[in-house]
Amino acid sequence: MAILPIRHYPDPVLKNKSEPILTITEEIKTLAADMAETMYAAPGVGLAAPQVGINKKLVVMDCAPKENPELIVAINPEIIEREGDSFEEEGCLSVPGYYCRIKRNSHVKVRYQNLEGQTVEREATGLLAIAFQHEIDHLHGLLFVDHLSSLKKNMFRKKYQKIQRQQEQEL
Repeated sequence: MAILPIRHYPDPVLKNKSEPILTITEEIKTLAADMAETMYAAPGVGLAAPQVGINKKLVVMDCAPKENPELIVAINPEIIEREGDSFEEEGCLSVPGYYCRIKRNSHVKVRYQNLEGQTVEREATGLLAIAFQHEIDHLHGLLFVDHLSSLKKNMFRKKYQKIQRQQEQEL
């Protein structure tokens, strides 16, 4: 396994739409394992393949407490039902140091394939529902900041440039 470099905003690969995975090969299984290792090392609760420069429909997530990890590997995930509203603070490994409140659905039902090729349907609420929506957005070329109003996007760009300058000075 390997820790992969995470792509950061405004890397153009983050804006591309991902291709479906037609066959679960050993290469896909290795990518999923590397992505999980990268996510845990970051640390984060989710990581989509575009965040490591690969535009394939693959996400890994773990929203469980650290004492009882529950890794989810979702291939070709899609949201098939949504309801309710949630307005929680989000961050992203591809936008380090920036957090904001984003409107999401509070309950989702998701369909995906696991590494064995089995179709899984799973209902999610709370952090897991937010994580599914956030990571699936990455597969469609969307970042959480794309959900902001025009005014807030402009504020984000200015603040993020300042965050990046501070991080460069710390290096």
